[in-house]
Amino acid sequence: MGPQRIVCLTEETTEWLYLLGEQARIVGISGYTVRPRRARHEKPRVSAFLDGKIDQIVALQPDLVIGFSDMQAALADKLIRAGLNVFITNQRSLAQIFDTLRLVAGIVGAHDRAEAWIAACRAEHARIAAVAAGWPRRPRVYFEEWDTPMISAIQWVSQLITLAGGDDVFPELALQAAGRDRVIADALELSRRAPDVIVGSWCGKKFRPEKVAARPGWATMPAVRDAQLFEIKSCDILQPGPAALTDGLAQLHRHFGAWAAAQVRA
Repeated sequence: MGPQRIVCLTEETTEWLYLLGEQARIVGISGYTVRPRRARHEKPRVSAFLDGKIDQIVALQPDLVIGFSDMQAALADKLIRAGLNVFITNQRSLAQIFDTLRLVAGIVGAHDRAEAWIAACRAEHARIAAVAAGWPRRPRVYFEEWDTPMISAIQWVSQLITLAGGDDVFPELALQAAGRDRVIADALELSRRAPDVIVGSWCGKKFRPEKVAARPGWATMPAVRDAQLFEIKSCDILQPGPAALTDGLAQLHRHFGAWAAAQVRA
């Protein structure tokens, strides 16, 4: 049976439970949830990312609260002190995302449905990687998670860049779990690493390519010179769950594929 009343403090768990057909168990969601769209109309929104409506969450009488990231430690502490069962995951890599999806599926008794979805997802990943392997060149990619300060790609995004057919220009920073450890202190370092494509996903605010292109010393950078600056919404790639593994990857692959095709024509 597993828990029957679940509060999801972040979007990826909500999306996953809907994909598994277990949405009836969800009694509360994050206010930042946009996937699936119907969840916002069907479930009460009871939390932000760093904090939540503790009294409302308690009133829902959940038998399990699921969250993500060490950044939710303070919120988790409040909920635990309120007497609730809290489960916080801290996945950072693609392998850890798949493991977490399996773990959540196991909690709600949906192992077989989860494995079928994961198998199909991995097959699509293999197909995308095979297509990219046929390109004559791979773009060098700068992914910006935040602009002030500039923060580069978290590990699962860096791995998705590789799968999609690109090469992360800051692979060493992707190994750092915390955003503060992925800060790029020297903006001119980007010019030296010369990305061909820039992808922005500014954690919930709109990416402004014209502002990025106007940064001092960036005008001759290949990505800026050739107007290869794109946005992928944070809900599609910065949630460590189904969205990143599907839509986020697909968008990266589409942008990189267009760049590769342009190199052939040049």
